Amino acid sequence: MTVMSDFPGELADRLVESVPNVSEGRRPDVVERLATAIKTVPGVHLLDRTSDASHNRSVFTLAGPAGSVSDALEQLVAGAVREIDMDRHTGEHPRIGAVDVIPFVPLADKTMDEAIELARAFGARIADRFDLPVYLYARAAVRGDRVKLADVRRGQYEGLKAEIGQRGREPDLGPARMHPSAGAVAVGARPFLIAYNINLDSTDVEFSKRIARRIRESGGGLAKVQANGFSVEVAGPAGPSVTRAQVSMNVLDFAVTPLWRVWETVRAEAAEDGIELAESELIGLAPLAAFLDVADHLDVDGDAPIDDRLAAAASYLRLRDFSPLQALELRLDAARSTAAS
Repeated sequence: MTVMSDFPGELADRLVESVPNVSEGRRPDVVERLATAIKTVPGVHLLDRTSDASHNRSVFTLAGPAGSVSDALEQLVAGAVREIDMDRHTGEHPRIGAVDVIPFVPLADKTMDEAIELARAFGARIADRFDLPVYLYARAAVRGDRVKLADVRRGQYEGLKAEIGQRGREPDLGPARMHPSAGAVAVGARPFLIAYNINLDSTDVEFSKRIARRIRESGGGLAKVQANGFSVEVAGPAGPSVTRAQVSMNVLDFAVTPLWRVWETVRAEAAEDGIELAESELIGLAPLAAFLDVADHLDVDGDAPIDDRLAAAASYLRLRDFSPLQALELRLDAARSTAAS
């Protein structure tokens, strides 16, 4: 396989989004330093950041010209390598490294082929600089058994650490051994993914896992949906945190399975056992069209103001702490306006 170590200026100027997931959600000072590393690169907009202590994970959403986004991601990786020791990391979410996954998502007139080229070039770049093992996944994968991120993460950090030198488990780029503290990283290109969680009015994590098995595509459920069940701590209505069983999902294509169908399917599955849904949440951002699709499902007037249509969608999904700026396009417009002022 030939992987570029750099890319031409025309590609560097094309708009791209990336949503790196970092294995740290319990030390706010570390997360803040990682966010600062991203924001120091001119031209890059840090659109969103979300941390979860139960998952011990933070998700950053950044967008800008491809070259600038790549520079910002390199700074993020450098910070994570310094700050995070995977031998000490624990958390609910599957992971293989300090920066667990870095997806590139084409925006505007950028094509998926360009995103693939960018992902592979960036993977080679960080493998060389940080001596990191890099696995290429999703559309950037060069092996059929690495298209699915779950297959790359098989065994998680501990399992991969034991198996990385074995035939078939070696990385696509970099050394066939884990980085001493930062583990490994998955780099890929994919369409827009919506990280969407539903919290049940229950503490029974085994029940949430059963629902996840029923609704995910691999179990014969909803197309383009990955799901798992966790136990999480969330802020209660009066302030103190409460324990909830959570169905945690990646909606890989909301045009195939819209958010309203995910909500209604989980609600129906839970109702069979007399359990209600407490709320849902987005991790990061979602395309504006994903929210408007929910509004259309509710027969909200298509001529109503955007904020009203978004509010109706958020109310139906019981989205916690919702803001219209969770719509990617609105957040990017706001970031550009702020930068220009």
